[in-house]
Amino acid sequence: GYIHKYNAPPVKTFLSVHGTVSGVAGFPNCNPDGLLGPVCKQISHLCGDLAYTDLTQNLLFQVDYFRDPMRVNTDAYKNYSQLAAWNNEGSAVNPAYKANFGKTLRFAMIKALKDTMIFPNEGEHWGHFADGSLKTVLTMKETKWYSEDLFGLRTADEAGKLFFNTTTGDHLQFTQEELSWWVYLYFTDQ
Repeated sequence: GYIHKYNAPPVKTFLSVHGTVSGVAGFPNCNPDGLLGPVCKQISHLCGDLAYTDLTQNLLFQVDYFRDPMRVNTDAYKNYSQLAAWNNEGSAVNPAYKANFGKTLRFAMIKALKDTMIFPNEGEHWGHFADGSLKTVLTMKETKWYSEDLFGLRTADEAGKLFFNTTTGDHLQFTQEELSWWVYLYFTDQ
């Protein structure tokens, strides 16, 4: 949220290791398309009913990253979701968010290939479930926020500001060597 809302002083390099940059559509360790899918979908449905209110958005920071693809076209999502506001998917478009996003020089995105906390884990690389689906996963370039450049993601990509890496394990399982390499690669002038 800092980059979108303020970015002053501007972030030069943003490193996201297994981060929820596109939001999450499921409860941690409860893949809505996995073995316990029917139970997980009900939990997600319940979370969606509660997530998009002024009270929960201002009280529980975790709710700020919940993006229910079944509710992205609802007034509740558009009016109360912090993520919708930051991504310019909300009821009002804020041109400053796009301008602020453009001030960052480098976005280094690290995705855990076996992540059981972030659903879909493609969200760690700016992808997400298709609107209206808990099965169809879109890559970054297939999302509305990329194709319509809602907050400057496509502009950043076309300017060569986006960098992608992966780790082989689960959420936040990475080595000291990997972290050191990312710091060297993205925070130093080699």
